[in-house]
Amino acid sequence: MNADSQVLAMTQAMSSRAPQVREARFSDHSEVVDIALKFDLYLEDYADWAHLWIDNPTYRELGGKIPIGWVLESAEGRLAGYLGNVPLSYELNGQRVMAAATRSWVVDRSHRGYSLMLLSPYYQQSQVDLYLGTSVNIHSAVATDIFRNVRVPVGAWDRTLFWITHPRGFAESYCRKRGWVSAKFLAHAMSLGFSVYDRSRNGRFRKMAGQLPLDSAEAFDDRFDAFWAVLRKKKSGVLLGIRDRETLDWHFKIPLQKKNAWIYGLKGDCGLAGYAVFLRQDRRQVGLSCVSLADFQCLEPEKTGAFFLTAVHAALQRCREESIHMLELIGLPPALEKIAEQLSPYHRQLPNWTYFYRTNNPALAEILKSPEVWEPSLFDGDSSL
Repeated sequence: MNADSQVLAMTQAMSSRAPQVREARFSDHSEVVDIALKFDLYLEDYADWAHLWIDNPTYRELGGKIPIGWVLESAEGRLAGYLGNVPLSYELNGQRVMAAATRSWVVDRSHRGYSLMLLSPYYQQSQVDLYLGTSVNIHSAVATDIFRNVRVPVGAWDRTLFWITHPRGFAESYCRKRGWVSAKFLAHAMSLGFSVYDRSRNGRFRKMAGQLPLDSAEAFDDRFDAFWAVLRKKKSGVLLGIRDRETLDWHFKIPLQKKNAWIYGLKGDCGLAGYAVFLRQDRRQVGLSCVSLADFQCLEPEKTGAFFLTAVHAALQRCREESIHMLELIGLPPALEKIAEQLSPYHRQLPNWTYFYRTNNPALAEILKSPEVWEPSLFDGDSSL
């Protein structure tokens, strides 16, 4: 039985007052927020949420003729569930690959049994070549099996590497996550332990960190169009999300406005040789402030390792200066993960693999089986949107 048949069978077996699935509208925002709040999920205000489509270069290119998502509408006419659908443009071997990313899948408890109904239209989009699920959690992981999604073959997407940059804040968050809200003495003792351990390896980190000169930027400028023109040629055999200035502006616009995205550039002989974007991604439920590496690109292979070290070092310093609790790296390619491991990070095991994909194009599916085609990062899908 295929996925659509399973969804149909489940629906028929349920109440005759089953909800209906329809395309989401911008006017649905307030009701979607109400559902999300029941589960302590964060959803942007209307302007930031609508920006995902209204200012999206791919959405504009399609003339807005692609759903912004789907909703479950109950028999009483209220919204009971939502799944966002963000169109994204990729390139591979000089050809455009149209992708769509899921975002903010949430369903009210009273209609949880109908959740899969939202995924059926998502996987039936005729104009989409590649379906991306890059922020799969333990609750949505089952659906990836039902709809036969495939794990991305590169990167460690079930664990993270991290450094603690504000021991007391990190320890308090750790205790809060485990329900030890009143354990102030324990949090204090833990923070002292973190501080002692970090001091023992700080000298080694400073010694190993590269000394390449970096530019810190507050916005993307014309250099990034020139950079993309070279990058797309150098990596034509790699599946890459489009990274021209217009797309980068859209992708990181909101966090840049809120000072929650940091751009570091590497100068080369002919302009920009590389860049790294770090993004604030706090865990609001437990009061943990966190910065992640969202995108890293370098045109000069001989400088990649040193540039990576320099950029991470710069981000660590800024995290400490701004009292951010931790810096986290996820999904690093093997070469960069090996470099990062030399810097003695902490490790965190995730409850599940977080990056999956699917394509209904047999030729593309065959190509994507090769790890050499992939260079995944948090820039993909909705991971940094």
